[in-house]
Amino acid sequence: MAKDKMTIGEISKPRFEFRTFGQDFEEQHYRMARLSVPVPEKVWERNSEEIYIVSRTNNINNTKIRDGKMDIKTFVQEVDGLEQWNPLMKAEFPISAATLKTEVYPAFQVAVPEFEKEIYTLDEFLSMIKVNPDLQAVRVKKHRFGYMVNDTICEVAEVLINGALVVSINSESTEIEDIKKTLSDVGLEGYENINYLQAIKRVIGMIDKPLADETI
Repeated sequence: MAKDKMTIGEISKPRFEFRTFGQDFEEQHYRMARLSVPVPEKVWERNSEEIYIVSRTNNINNTKIRDGKMDIKTFVQEVDGLEQWNPLMKAEFPISAATLKTEVYPAFQVAVPEFEKEIYTLDEFLSMIKVNPDLQAVRVKKHRFGYMVNDTICEVAEVLINGALVVSINSESTEIEDIKKTLSDVGLEGYENINYLQAIKRVIGMIDKPLADETI
């Protein structure tokens, strides 16, 4: 069977992902850029500002807010060290109390609070997050550079997590073997696969563990 052709910016069947975080991936970035086929100009360089909601009790649902919209992905499986995530829900602010009660807070795996209103703005929602000791809203700014190597969608990103600068590098595809070849070609074999949820928790101290290329 012929494999699906990956196209940057288009929806495909659920992809497998490798991503890692650290301080210095200059050599791997250089190789990724040199090995990349031409990609659309719109993904050459992108900037975004997002808010991730992290929970002490949840490591399987990844919640982020960008441009007034909430996006939750859920972990599906791990195969050969690669992670597969699927969309769990999407919602736009203002958001209903019913959605918060039945979809959002269950994804955080914390107790569902009492709701005094039927509709909540983003600021009101963030105020609710702030008073919950198990939840934290984290400001994340991304400066991303897009590539395509071995028919996998690749990216290097300079990421500010509550102002702390880290670097992320990734490869994703529906085809596991294509990712493995990319990791070998770029020089990422042996690095730990760290998703955004885990990386943010490590940076803010919710998880006591260093990033991939840090040494103690």
